Amino acid sequence: MSLRFLWPLAIGVGFLATARAEEPLRKLIDQEVKAGWKEEKLAPAPIVNDARFLRRVSLDLVGTIPTYDETLAFLKNTDPRKRAKLIDQLLDDPRHAAHEADIWDQVFFGRHPAGGDKTRKRDDFKKWLTEKFAKNEPYDKWVNDLLLAEQPGSEMFYVQYRNNAEEATVGVTRLFLGTQLQCARCHDHPFDKWTQKDFYGMAGFFVRLVVGDGGGKGKFAIGEKSFGEVLFTGAVKDQKPGQKGEPIKPKFLGGDELAEPPAPKDAKNVEPKEGTKLPKPAFSRKDKIAAWVTASSNPYFARAIANRAWAQYMGRGLVHPVDDLGEKNDPSLPNLLKALSEQMSAHHYDLKWFTRELLNSETYQRDSSGATKEALPKWYDRARVRPLSAEEILLTCRQATLFDAADPKSAATNLPNNGTEYFMRYLGEPTDGLGEFQGSVMEHLFLNNGSIWSMIRQRKGGLVDVLTTSKDTVEQKVERLYVTILTRLPSDTEKARFVKFLQSDAKSDSLYEDAVWVLLNSAEFRFNH
Repeated sequence: MSLRFLWPLAIGVGFLATARAEEPLRKLIDQEVKAGWKEEKLAPAPIVNDARFLRRVSLDLVGTIPTYDETLAFLKNTDPRKRAKLIDQLLDDPRHAAHEADIWDQVFFGRHPAGGDKTRKRDDFKKWLTEKFAKNEPYDKWVNDLLLAEQPGSEMFYVQYRNNAEEATVGVTRLFLGTQLQCARCHDHPFDKWTQKDFYGMAGFFVRLVVGDGGGKGKFAIGEKSFGEVLFTGAVKDQKPGQKGEPIKPKFLGGDELAEPPAPKDAKNVEPKEGTKLPKPAFSRKDKIAAWVTASSNPYFARAIANRAWAQYMGRGLVHPVDDLGEKNDPSLPNLLKALSEQMSAHHYDLKWFTRELLNSETYQRDSSGATKEALPKWYDRARVRPLSAEEILLTCRQATLFDAADPKSAATNLPNNGTEYFMRYLGEPTDGLGEFQGSVMEHLFLNNGSIWSMIRQRKGGLVDVLTTSKDTVEQKVERLYVTILTRLPSDTEKARFVKFLQSDAKSDSLYEDAVWVLLNSAEFRFNH
C-alpha cells in the first residue's frame, strides 16, 4: 500500500483540515504532486518558458493564441507577477466564457449526440451555458438549473435522451457523479457494488420526463407526468417473453428511497400537445433529483467536479478515466483529490477560483518536455501536450492570419462559414475523458486543402498583406511570422531557411502565402505545447 494512503490517518484529520484552510490551494497542489514524484523517484520537467506558457494558458482559457503585439508585450515584460496577472486577465476576458461553453458542450453532447437532428444545433444551449460562465455562476447552481431544465436553452440536455429514462440515468451519473452505472443496466455490476436495482432506482427519477414542443421550430420543453414507474424484470439473461416487471421506487444512488406522497385524487397524466407545455405535477421527481445531485451532502458531486476540472487543464484526472471514480479505480494522489474536493465545496463550486489556483501552481507551469513518454503523465512530472479542438483550430487560424484585423477578438463569435461544419464533424472528440487523439486522413486533407486557404490568401489587413507591404527586412518578417503563428521567435536555423526561401523570388508574394501555410500545417501549430 502506498504511504500516501496512510498519511491523513498518521497526522490526524483535524491537523489536515487546519493545514488546508491555511495554505492556498496552489501550494497544496505543488506539495502533494512533489510528494508523488519523490515516492515514484521522478525528476520533474523545469518550469516552462514564457513563450510556451503564454501559448498554453491562452489556448486553455480563451481557446486561441495571443496576437503578435500581445506576445511581444508579454515576452518583454519583466514584472515577476506577469503570469498571475495574465491568468486573471484571461479569466476576465469575455472569450473565456465562450470557450468554457464550447468545452462543456462537448462534455455533455460530444460531436455526434444521440438525439440526432434534434440536438445537432444547440445554439440556445451554448448561449445559456456561456451566460452561466460569464456570470461565474457556481457550478452546483447551474447544474441544478440544467437538471431542472426550466430555463430557455437548458432543456437540450434532456432532449438528447429522447424520453429514455435509462439513457438519462447513465448520463447524469457519469457526468455529475463520476460513476459508471451502465453495466448495472443489464446485470449487477461485476466490478463494483452497484446492482440493477440501484440503476433502476435512479432511473425512476427520469421515467416521467417528457420531451415536448417548446412553441417554435427547433424549440423543446421538458414536461413531467404525474404517474409512471420503472418496471424491473431482473437480469437480461433471465428475462422471458411477456414477463411483467416489478415497479421500482426512485432511490438516490447509495442512499434512501425517495419519500413521495400519494398523488392527488384528481391527478392524471396529460399527453403533450403541439404548442403547449405539460403542467407541473403536484410532486416533481425532477426537482428532487436536481436538488440531491448538487447537495453539499452528496458524497459524489464535489469529488467528480474536482477530478474533471483538474483533468481539463492537466489532461488526466487524478482518477482516470475522468468519469469513472469507482471503488476499484484508485486516485493517483488520494490526498490531493480529497483536498481539491473539500476546497471546491468550501469555495461554493467557484470554477474560476479553482482554475486560477491550479494555473498559478508550479505543477501546471511545468514544461511539456521530460523523461516521461506517456501522452498523459500519471504523476504530472511534465505538462501534457494536447491537440487543439476543432473550435480552437478555427479561432487560432483566424487569429494567426488576422482574418479581421480591425478586431481580432471578433473571431470568437464570427467564424468563417466555409468549412466550419466540416471542422466540427471530422476533427474528433476533444473531451472523451481518456485524452486520446488520432488524426484522421480526412482531417489531414482538410487542413491541407480546406478553408484555411481562404484565411491565408491576401486580403487587406491580413497577415500576408502585412508581410508583403511591410518595410521590414526579410529577417524581421520571418520573426513576425513565427511570433504571430507559433507564439515564439524562430531559431537561427529556422530564420535562415525561411529567409532563403522568401528571397528566392523577391517579386512573388505567393511565397509568403506558402510560408504561412507551412506553419499553419505544422505539428507545432496543431498542438498546445
